[in-house]
Amino acid sequence: MIEIPSDLHPDLVPLVFLLGNWEGAGVSDFPGAEKCNFGQEVSFTHDGRDFLEYVSHTWVLDSEGKKVRPLESETGYWRIDKDRKVEVVMIRDQGVVEIWYGELADQKPQIDLVTDAVARTAASGPYSGGKRLYGYVKSDLMWVGEKATPDVELRPYMSAHLKKVVDPSEWAKDLKDLPDDGIAFFK
Repeated sequence: MIEIPSDLHPDLVPLVFLLGNWEGAGVSDFPGAEKCNFGQEVSFTHDGRDFLEYVSHTWVLDSEGKKVRPLESETGYWRIDKDRKVEVVMIRDQGVVEIWYGELADQKPQIDLVTDAVARTAASGPYSGGKRLYGYVKSDLMWVGEKATPDVELRPYMSAHLKKVVDPSEWAKDLKDLPDDGIAFFK
């Protein structure tokens, strides 16, 4: 179930499905880079202003699903206008800054984004742009990213399936009438 926080900026209501902490796994595969399975933690938060704050950390997983080493980290800010146009400013740990524009699909929680501007530091690898698709499917967040470099045409390079992480303390605050011993609850 999707809940709209009372302090959420009204402009952000169409993006409410993104809010929260998400964890999951995916696949990374791009020419010239190691093909791997990865784990991911994503957070979309708000502070009452007209944007969502986004933070993502990924790491390489071994064949048993254990963390091996960091893969990528990114942080950014998401906005949406009255016409369902989405803009994202994102910074990656690899020395890349991106401006993304896209649109929230009509009648479904799906966002298509494409880079409008890319700036790179001298230390970053080759990168010329990308596309991303985010979708809320059966209470899960799924995404696929495409990437282009001067030598490789735009192609899928990462995708993941994320599940919402629920903090048990959120549930506990709704248990006002639970008996002290807990046993009576089950009688």
